[in-house]
Amino acid sequence: MNGIRNHLIFPVLIICGIGFVAIARSTLDEYILSIINFVGIYVILAVSLNITNGFAGLFSLGHPGFMAIGGYVTAILTFPVARKSMFLELSQWLANLQLPFIPALLIGGVCAGLTALLVGVPVLRLRGHYLAVATMGFLIIVQVLIINWETVTRGPLGLNGLSALTNLWWVYLWMVVTVYVSWKIKYSSYGRRMLAVREDETAAQCLGVNLFRTRVAALVIGAFFAGIAGGLWAHLVTAITPMSFSLILAFNIVVMVVVGGTGSITGSFIAAIIFSVLTEIFRPLEEALSVYGIGEILMALILILILIYRPQGLFGSREPAVFHARHIR
Repeated sequence: MNGIRNHLIFPVLIICGIGFVAIARSTLDEYILSIINFVGIYVILAVSLNITNGFAGLFSLGHPGFMAIGGYVTAILTFPVARKSMFLELSQWLANLQLPFIPALLIGGVCAGLTALLVGVPVLRLRGHYLAVATMGFLIIVQVLIINWETVTRGPLGLNGLSALTNLWWVYLWMVVTVYVSWKIKYSSYGRRMLAVREDETAAQCLGVNLFRTRVAALVIGAFFAGIAGGLWAHLVTAITPMSFSLILAFNIVVMVVVGGTGSITGSFIAAIIFSVLTEIFRPLEEALSVYGIGEILMALILILILIYRPQGLFGSREPAVFHARHIR
């Protein structure tokens, strides 16, 4: 009986989530719904970064860069043809192309993943803080390219007037997909290779694990979901600018992963909800006091305390016993 009950936990949680989305859309105002949407997008970002940073042990700060690529690609592909000719100077086939939201979103994610593959080949030969600096450099390069490629991105002005295609159903769907894929990876032979690389690269290599391919795969998978999150973000706020994807955003996502526990999907999920809600709570206070950055300061303080008193994070690399892999096979 316990095995059957535990096996049903995930379907029950998904059904409860569907019920929550349906009730929220019918009862809550647009402002609260937008906050919930942002929470879901942060969950996607934190859980996907956990694949890269938590499973494979790569300290990457480039997640917002992949997010920007996915966001801009999705925005351009869904932009009305009539408006493209007014604002952008694109090749003929792209200027006349307008795709539905989901195909454009998938293409944006694939473009982010392919970029991660190209970047990963040279960058992932680095380790530790060298890798962190290299991925930070990638993020800056993406921002500079977007700013200067004005014929396609409109530079610092960005693309505005996008259709409000993101809703709570799409965010919830992609959140479930991200968590599911992450979970299946963690409790697969491939996920165990990633964890082995994180714990001891030399031992993993002696056991026949291809370090380079494993690390690249972790970066590409995480980048794909970051691209998806970028597309959802762009069509939620109906605008996208290069400054939306900054080092501060990278810091916030990394904090969520570290505080939740590097390698813990549940920890990343819960930390993303807590920190994104706290950020929204402090935003009216920042505007009232004309003092900005209170939320970031609070996140930094929490991170420092976690690193001092519980460096492994809230959950470490573990998941709650009720969600253990043997219950969901």
